[in-house]
Amino acid sequence: MFAIYELLQLILGVVYMIMIVHIIMSWLISFQVLNLHQPIVGQIWMGLNKLLEPIYRPIRRILPDTHPLDLAPLVAFVGLIAVRSIILPAVFGLR
Repeated sequence: MFAIYELLQLILGVVYMIMIVHIIMSWLISFQVLNLHQPIVGQIWMGLNKLLEPIYRPIRRILPDTHPLDLAPLVAFVGLIAVRSIILPAVFGLR
């Protein structure tokens, strides 16, 4: 049972790091530190978007439209932290 817990923690940790990279990269693109016309930057950005869009899309359907500000990554990030820190240990009886 503990092996399943550790595997889920590992998967959620990887998703956590991917979300951190995506959030920081979005800031750098917004402040024009990174340019999407650079091939490497564009490929990384598209790859991150393809990985995270299945997580963000259902959240965007629920949230109101705040056009210049996308709150879906923030909600997903807070939800991921809650699952990792509170829900998963409670389900496996580690708290």
